[in-house]
Amino acid sequence: MCGIVAYIGKQDAYPIIIKGLQRLEYRGYDSAGVALLNGTLNVYKKAGKVSDLAEFVKGKNIKGHVGMGHTRWATHGEPNDRNAHPHFSQSRDFAIIHNGIIENYASIKAELVKQGHVFESDTDTEVLIHLIEEIYNKAGVPLEEAVRLALGEVVGAYAIVILSSSEPDKLIAARKGSPIVVGIGKDEYFVASDATPIVEYTKNVAYLNDGEVAVIDQGKLTVKTIGNEIKIPFVQELELKLEALEKGGFEHFMLKEIYEQPRSIADSMRGRFDSRAGRIKLGGLREFEQRIVNAKRIMIAACGTSWHAGLVAEYLIEDLARIPVEVEYASEFRYRNPIIYEDDVLIAISQSGETADTLAAVELAKSKGATIFGVCNVVGSSIPRATHAGSYTHAGPEIGVASTKAFTAQVTVLTLLALQLAHKRGTLSESRFRQVLNELESIPAKVERALTSNEKVRAIAERYKDARNFLYLGRGYGFPVALEGALKLKEISYIHAEGYPAAEMKHGPIALIDDEMPVVVIATKHGSYEKVVSNIQEVKARKGKIIAIVTEGDEAVKEMADYVIEIPETDEILVPLVSVIPLQLLAYHIAVMRGCNVDQPRNLAKSVTVE
Repeated sequence: MCGIVAYIGKQDAYPIIIKGLQRLEYRGYDSAGVALLNGTLNVYKKAGKVSDLAEFVKGKNIKGHVGMGHTRWATHGEPNDRNAHPHFSQSRDFAIIHNGIIENYASIKAELVKQGHVFESDTDTEVLIHLIEEIYNKAGVPLEEAVRLALGEVVGAYAIVILSSSEPDKLIAARKGSPIVVGIGKDEYFVASDATPIVEYTKNVAYLNDGEVAVIDQGKLTVKTIGNEIKIPFVQELELKLEALEKGGFEHFMLKEIYEQPRSIADSMRGRFDSRAGRIKLGGLREFEQRIVNAKRIMIAACGTSWHAGLVAEYLIEDLARIPVEVEYASEFRYRNPIIYEDDVLIAISQSGETADTLAAVELAKSKGATIFGVCNVVGSSIPRATHAGSYTHAGPEIGVASTKAFTAQVTVLTLLALQLAHKRGTLSESRFRQVLNELESIPAKVERALTSNEKVRAIAERYKDARNFLYLGRGYGFPVALEGALKLKEISYIHAEGYPAAEMKHGPIALIDDEMPVVVIATKHGSYEKVVSNIQEVKARKGKIIAIVTEGDEAVKEMADYVIEIPETDEILVPLVSVIPLQLLAYHIAVMRGCNVDQPRNLAKSVTVE
């Protein structure tokens, strides 16, 4: 959500910044802008895409070795040119870009208006740069000190970068609750909201912690807290590879990422278990393993697709390890005054590791003494740094806004966690434990086989691309998959879709079924198979159209369903990893046929870093 990129060094800043903004388009945005410092501070911004901005600046002064750019996802003020970032101060000698929300901006703005300040936008961000300039002028302090003092007065979340023509060799960045990474090159520095705009220039990065301010002045990086305490930045090497940020011959990033799942699932389990020895080793558990094994209750906090992965984990952990599990919407968790005990465990799931609501749930549970286990994809992100223990998913960069390979990678790691807990607690027989490990080893190949249904799925998509509603049904391990399938369709095709436990259809949704209603059913041959077959018959009795996900060779459902998509036979607890594949493909093809922007769906952002 929103994107930041900035540069200071010996190269021309604009080409680096505009390319960086293009790399950040996956985050979701509605306007873009740049500020370039070359004696004067030049700001150019435009509602729309980065390509619109690039067209707008043609023929304008884009010189300068210092600059910053931003892609905005609107919070305060509608998406238009004047609300786009960067924003000027009153004198136009200062400019700011900002991710996050300043919650007390209205009271600060009212005071600044009394002092003669005039505002050009409807944003909370503009208020902050006016406040910084007010302090700079009245206190007569260096720019970084004015920034530090101003941040001491604001309430909210932010990742900011600030430039000033008054101090032209200086670039300042700060964060609280929204990520900032500083790339360190040879006599040059890069600042960004994530590593994607940086990776082709340097592998050495430092992640700012909450409440830290980075000052880059005449080729030197200094980090201080808002309280003026000097910090030594921890420099680490990026594992991200540039080729991972390209489409690799696919039409869309989403399709590429769907097809990457055999590899990303294998990467997420690599080195973490030995089926022959009958051993699992999740190194991220470290010294907290016993506390998690002995937990009397596990809570899971997540949002969106990660919440669906959490539901799968609830089934897995309760089924295998016999520990009670509660799956919480992170966005609601802290607002209902939850009961949290010191012997509780909270599993926080987030692809980006920066999801604001999930991070808030982590902080609340930590404050109550709970043990926190994180499952994230982005190394060095905020949630892994805030948790006691955890595991990275190793899915690689996910550029498509609609999550695909992140879901299966999360489920893979959570499956290993559930199996390890069960093994340590003695709630799973040794033979069953080894059986599941052996089957887990075969999952990447089975996902590869599931992908061969692509052409059949495309044909089904052609038939139903104009449907106004979809219903997705599943039981047991198929229920979270039904929810995820419905979410994928909603996100990228803008068709209304709902996922339900199949048995709940009779308690309301059955009223929606007619000869125009496509109903997608997870009907693999496992525990509740006969019940699901009955649900299919109920839909067919009301002339509904059935699209069934079935186990290879299933003839019974084939006779009832309008369309059948076969997936390889696998263990019931591993079905989500395979059955979700055709649902991802169905959503993708329908969205493409409807002319939707698959990688950047309207109103959505890749990582939601504001509440």
